[in-house]
Amino acid sequence: MKLALVSDAWFPQINGVVRTLSTTADQLAHLGHTVEPITPNRFPWTVPCPTYSEIRLAIGLVRRRVREMIEAYDPDAIHIATEGPLGLAARGYCRKRGLPFTTSFHTFFPDYLYLRFRIPRGLSFGYLRWFHGQSHAVMISTPTMHRVLSKRGFERLAQWTRAVDTDLFHPRDKAFLDLPRPIYMYVGRVAVEKNLDAFLSLDLDGTKVVVGDGPQLPAFRARYPDTRFVGAKTGDELASHYAAANVFVLPSRTETFGLVMLEALASGVPVAAYPVQGPLDIVTSPDVGVLDEDLASAARRALSLSAERCREHALGYSWSESARQFLGNLRPFK
Repeated sequence: MKLALVSDAWFPQINGVVRTLSTTADQLAHLGHTVEPITPNRFPWTVPCPTYSEIRLAIGLVRRRVREMIEAYDPDAIHIATEGPLGLAARGYCRKRGLPFTTSFHTFFPDYLYLRFRIPRGLSFGYLRWFHGQSHAVMISTPTMHRVLSKRGFERLAQWTRAVDTDLFHPRDKAFLDLPRPIYMYVGRVAVEKNLDAFLSLDLDGTKVVVGDGPQLPAFRARYPDTRFVGAKTGDELASHYAAANVFVLPSRTETFGLVMLEALASGVPVAAYPVQGPLDIVTSPDVGVLDEDLASAARRALSLSAERCREHALGYSWSESARQFLGNLRPFK
């Protein structure tokens, strides 16, 4: 099968959406399919997304260029991963020509927009219902997301689970970080929607470490001088940071999945988080994490959990199975 994958999120961005899409494309290639990414890096003009400058949004004859790319590739199926300019252009192309397409729901932008600009969630969800309303399958990652979106009026929801690279993320020597222990670590974007104050303000012994970049990084560095902010990491260096931690702390309340939790668990590191969507779908055993509204208590209690059980839990999330689910949800038109 020839798949056109349309996404406003792509390299050089570092986030869960890009990792999910790129790994899925690699897995599909292993299964004998070809994938053509239609992404911002292929456009001559882009602008930074407001408050999320790492995301570059394509501008300038976007509809025409998307049409030309799709027609030159002549795909058997089209998947639209994001709701930005490229996603809109691809959606319009498919609707105009009566072609079936699928979409995926990766991010609760209504929560982000409310936190940043006080835009009513109902207004944002209205746009997202319209965008996904003609999709033949809206791929979502967890049962909790299915319940949330169903209540919001979304239809034709299809399961597409996520996974983790257990070859890259695995237990390693904790001496990689020579810091007072225990080490409590967060990996992800340093931005308002991640609720980092809830973690960094905790009274915990040892050291707090933040791996990641984002618009609030300078402010947090000034506000929490005792926290180690090491910036964004990738590949083996990222995996070494994960494995050096004693507990992974996720303070976010707006995750759709939380791939970082799986990466921590695969590294043999237990999770502490709030009992909300994302953590509830991944930390399904008390042996691998603690979910509690008292985040400090959750972090301390997680220290006693088994690294072996965490690793075993993560091994159940296979990228090959994730890719097969994705493939089964597509709607080929050839």
